[in-house]
Amino acid sequence: MPLGAYSQQRIIPAKIAVKVPDGISHKQAATLMTKGLTTNYLISKTYILKAGETILFHAAAGGVGQIFAQWANSIGAKVIGTVGSDKKIKIAEENGYAHVINYTKNDFAKKVMEITNNEGVPAVFDGVGKNTFKGSLACLKTRGMMVSFGNASGPLDPVNVPKDIQPKGLYLTRPSIGQYFTNRKELQTGADEVFEKVKFGKIKINIFKEYKLSDAKQAHQDLESRKLTGPAILIP
Repeated sequence: MPLGAYSQQRIIPAKIAVKVPDGISHKQAATLMTKGLTTNYLISKTYILKAGETILFHAAAGGVGQIFAQWANSIGAKVIGTVGSDKKIKIAEENGYAHVINYTKNDFAKKVMEITNNEGVPAVFDGVGKNTFKGSLACLKTRGMMVSFGNASGPLDPVNVPKDIQPKGLYLTRPSIGQYFTNRKELQTGADEVFEKVKFGKIKINIFKEYKLSDAKQAHQDLESRKLTGPAILIP
C-alpha cells in the first residue's frame, strides 16, 4: 500500500482497490477493510471455525474483536472474550461474546477451563501477545491451535517447543493479512464476503467517532490514550 492516506485525493493501484457494493456506505467501507479482512482470514482460512465450537478471542472490545464475535455467531459458534478493563466488558457483550473475562483481574485460563467444563477450547485467537500467550496455551485442548496474530502487549518470549507445544501436540501459527490476500481476485473475494455479512445484518458496524482530516493529530492522541473503544474515521 502506497504511503499518503491522509489526503483528500490519492491514486491507488487498481490491483489493491476493491469495488464497494450498493448498500455499503463509504464510511462503513473505511472502517471495514483491514478489520473485516483480518476477521475473514482468521475464521475462514487460518482456523476454519465450525458451528457449535467455543473458542477464545483476546481483546474482545477492539476493532477486530467487535467484528469477530458477530461473524462467529453468524455461523453458530460461541466466543469467550477477554478485555483489559471492566468498562470494556459491556462493549464485548453487546457485540456477541457469550462470556467476557477481564484478564487483568482474573486468571483467564482458569476461567476458560471452568466455562468449558475443563475441556478447553480448540482455538485461541490472540492479538495481545506477551501478556496472554502462556495462559492461552494452557486453555487449549489437545491438538488445539494457537493463532498469534498481534502483539499489543509486546513481542512473545522465545517459545520452548518441547515444554510449551509438544505435551498437547498444539499448533502455533503467526498469520498476517498479506499471506491470505496475495492477488486481486483473493482481495475482492475476501472483501465481498465481508460486505455480504454487513448487507445481510450479520455484522453491525457502529462508528465510534468521526474526525475532520485536519484533526488527525487529535485522532492519534485519542487512540494512543485508549479513548477510542470502536472504529474511528477521518473525513477529508
